[in-house]
Amino acid sequence: MSVKWEKQGANDGKLTFAIKADRIKEGLDLAFDRVKHSLNVSGFRKGKVPRQIFNKMYGEEALYQDALNAILPEEYQKAVDESQIKPVAQPEISVESMGKDSEWVLTAKVTVEPEVTLGQYKDLEVTPQSTRVLKADIEGRLEELQKQNAELVLKEDAAAELGDTVVIDFVGKLNNEEFEGGKGANYSLELGSNSFIPGFEDQLVGHKAGEEVTVVVTFPADYHAEDLKGKEVVFDVTIHEVKAKEVPALDDEFAKDVDEEVSSLEELKAKIKDEIKEQKVAAAKAAIQDEAIKLAVDNATVEEIPEVMIEEDVHRQMDQYMAGMQQQGISPQMYFQLTGTTEEDMHKQFEEGAANRVKTNLVLQAIVDAENINPTDEEVDAEIKQLAAEYNMEEAAVRGALSTDMLKHDIAIRTVVEEIAGSAKQTRKADK
Repeated sequence: MSVKWEKQGANDGKLTFAIKADRIKEGLDLAFDRVKHSLNVSGFRKGKVPRQIFNKMYGEEALYQDALNAILPEEYQKAVDESQIKPVAQPEISVESMGKDSEWVLTAKVTVEPEVTLGQYKDLEVTPQSTRVLKADIEGRLEELQKQNAELVLKEDAAAELGDTVVIDFVGKLNNEEFEGGKGANYSLELGSNSFIPGFEDQLVGHKAGEEVTVVVTFPADYHAEDLKGKEVVFDVTIHEVKAKEVPALDDEFAKDVDEEVSSLEELKAKIKDEIKEQKVAAAKAAIQDEAIKLAVDNATVEEIPEVMIEEDVHRQMDQYMAGMQQQGISPQMYFQLTGTTEEDMHKQFEEGAANRVKTNLVLQAIVDAENINPTDEEVDAEIKQLAAEYNMEEAAVRGALSTDMLKHDIAIRTVVEEIAGSAKQTRKADK
């Protein structure tokens, strides 16, 4: 097949290709087989009209468009493969010539992936990441456990402090009139939790159970209720109870209460140390990986990215996000209603970083090609087994949902990422 690729812009060009006579004949045969069943020709039953009769009555040219439609997808793909271009959008096909007893010549206006010139992507210098577990880390985790297991104890004749919980009745008034949603009874409020309007909780600090407090606050200018935006209101508050958090003592009994697998505080500390170590190792690996990939991408030169690739990335991100919402039982309509946003707002949100995501994918694919990484069938099988176990699916279902090419692509990209990060050296001085 005669194929010619002419680059006409940063990412556009014209692909000229010819369809040979034998393929044209196949297309014409297919076209005739489809049309003959709808023909009404005197003396012949439907579907039994000879080809010669059809050609005499209508001319073989009447089949050309249907024939082209039948063979074009495969012929275009052959031309793409032969020219080694990577289209990123549907082509604009034009017919140059479609003569009888000759090749058909077509042109396709094609937008292709931008060219990538790789820079250094191995042995990159990255910022050192510490995985050392400090004594303060363990103490901090123990303190969190103490707070999580704290009990609220009634404070007798003692003033409320930040961190205490007060049980209150409150009535909000705007211009001496109660407003909707500004009333509550026996409400438990942790002072310092910032659950209420800014300034509300602070004005209850220093007061005791049984006291009545007048709280004056101003609603934020961006408050959701239009009639309260930026307005000063008064709350009449009655404090019924003041409770303080009482944390348990750090001893063996506490350790056994919070973790059934340990029998002493020292065992709990050792377990916490192992858990923190594991978390720090994972965080360090992720940080090194992110920095190394960013450096590899920054070191590469990528021609202008076609807008169609940016749009494709944005819509893919949106689809993935909304799929996650739907798994939680939230439909797109419900999501936009709950958040007060629109599909256009979400589009703008995912536009940020889209160009960098596309560039990163292009660079990683270029490294896959440069390293000639081609995952084996055994690696694909192992990937399917892992995905099936992870998502509690049958292996056959995974194979049906994901093509071999998709799986090989994912494995190859992951291999490249691991190699880039694995070769990185933690010798870079942190930016001041």
